[in-house]
Amino acid sequence: MGDIKTLTLPDEPGEALAAVVALRMVADRLERRAVRDAIAQGWTWAQVAEALGVTRQAAHKKHAGAIAAGHSTGMGED
Repeated sequence: MGDIKTLTLPDEPGEALAAVVALRMVADRLERRAVRDAIAQGWTWAQVAEALGVTRQAAHKKHAGAIAAGHSTGMGED
């Protein structure tokens, strides 16, 4: 992975906003996969929440349903 500090930011507002949307989608998919893997490896919801900087309740509410349902992360690995 390249150094994030050296990434060129788009000058055109439309391109910049499109980049924001794309980055959010990637970040969301990465978060879902990381949480799923952490829980599968025995992490507690408290540990997951601490790593994400949220409360245990917030982490559980956001991710527990998808994990219980066995939903794919959309990362091309499932």
